[in-house]
Amino acid sequence: MPNRNGGRRKIKQPVQKQSARLSEAKKRVAPVLIIAVLFLGAIGMRGIFLNRASATLGGSYTLIDMHGHSLTERQFQGRYTLIYFGYTHCIDVCPLTLATVTQALELMGKASHQIVPLFITVDPSRDTPEVVADYVSHFSPDIVGLTGTESQIQAVIQSFHVMARRRGSLADRMSSDYLMDHSSVLYLMDGDNRLVSVLPVDTSPQEIATRLRRLVSAS
Repeated sequence: MPNRNGGRRKIKQPVQKQSARLSEAKKRVAPVLIIAVLFLGAIGMRGIFLNRASATLGGSYTLIDMHGHSLTERQFQGRYTLIYFGYTHCIDVCPLTLATVTQALELMGKASHQIVPLFITVDPSRDTPEVVADYVSHFSPDIVGLTGTESQIQAVIQSFHVMARRRGSLADRMSSDYLMDHSSVLYLMDGDNRLVSVLPVDTSPQEIATRLRRLVSAS
């Protein structure tokens, strides 16, 4: 169609189509970019979380070993410690976890000599050194059982962010026959008592052995 100057009017349809395609492409790319940013952000947050956890979880402690002697984390200097918090009257998860740890260390062979497994009670009023010694003797002879005064146990519980409380009503808690609710994970600490990893207990001995072998060799 001619315009006022006698020429032909430019057809704008291709430009409009290109604009529409560009707009559609932006719509498709935007979610991908958002996902990528979120993914990278998640990686960054995970790194921050692990760094913070390594710096804030754990710390120095003074406890009592199975022979009634005072013990600190410095006695494990240069060796890894695999720490589990539980109690001797536990009817399910604690014995199962210690049995799993025993099997995992056996599967590791000579590599397990780098790791000292620790059992720290969350129930010091009943778990005396003698009681703890008898309890861990049913598992690996390498497990070091630890107890302490109420204040010593509370201090190490807080430094490892462990949840532990008596279960039941006030009457139940006043009885000597009570159960404890407590968090149940394994803490792998390096030779300087710094957190290497937190391992779930609801896995097989083979899986724990594989993870421990990889973590120890990588550190």
